[in-house]
Amino acid sequence: LGYSKVNDLRYGENPHQAASLYVDPLLNGGIGNAQQLHGPDLGFNNILDADAAWRIISDFDDQAVVVIKHNNPCGLAVHSDQETAYLRAFEGDSVSAYGGIVGFNRPVNVVTAQAMRGVFYEVAVAPSYEPDALALLRKRNKLRVLQVASTGGQAGPEVRLISGGALFQTTDTIEEDPTAWKVVTERKPTEPELDNMAFAWKAAKHIKSNAIVLAKDSTMVGMGAGQPNRVASVHLAFRIAEDKASGSALASDAFFPFPDSIKLAAEGGVTAIIQPGGSIRDAEVI
Repeated sequence: LGYSKVNDLRYGENPHQAASLYVDPLLNGGIGNAQQLHGPDLGFNNILDADAAWRIISDFDDQAVVVIKHNNPCGLAVHSDQETAYLRAFEGDSVSAYGGIVGFNRPVNVVTAQAMRGVFYEVAVAPSYEPDALALLRKRNKLRVLQVASTGGQAGPEVRLISGGALFQTTDTIEEDPTAWKVVTERKPTEPELDNMAFAWKAAKHIKSNAIVLAKDSTMVGMGAGQPNRVASVHLAFRIAEDKASGSALASDAFFPFPDSIKLAAEGGVTAIIQPGGSIRDAEVI
């Protein structure tokens, strides 16, 4: 693949697995080329989670903060004030945030660094840090602080090794145009609902399928990931969101094959849903 070896890691995904870090010599940015400003050496899982955080926050033009746990975002928010965005992302699932990775797409300021006090994070990822913020974060012995440069939109193909070969595909990048979305119900969504659906739709891209996202005020308030059926992911999203689900918008990364998830969403207080459609039961689902 033409990669250059950087170093061996302590171990891989599990302690009995050997692992190494390689970088693409044609790219200067991204997690592979991150500058570590503080903390212990990065492990295999740290790098995977940090990459997930960087990919997600890089997808947003507005100021965004994400909290990652096991490659999935457990908290995600967009807000013009960084501290507010961080607190909303953390409160999206404060239980899961413990031991997670936190990512920013703007320089981290000292007010945000202060707001992070009392929460254990493995890694912080950002394009840069204000000097006072970095000094504060460096007081955490176990926190790895990474400064990451953008790849400038450059990205090679995605490669997944399989038994006997490999799969190659282009990256999952597309410019969404909400004005081209089709409203299939009698009631048209309000502007706030459209904003929440657009946010939820972008968030769902980064969650393992079957993916369900509940969003309100440009904040992910609940998510269900990696379940063998879609209605189970809906159940999980509501378990996390609890009362915050009321008035939220729901995004699904694939069509609903049955109306059961829609009924469950309505009972939980969801007011608008975005999904790609394409089921043979679309009419029934709608």
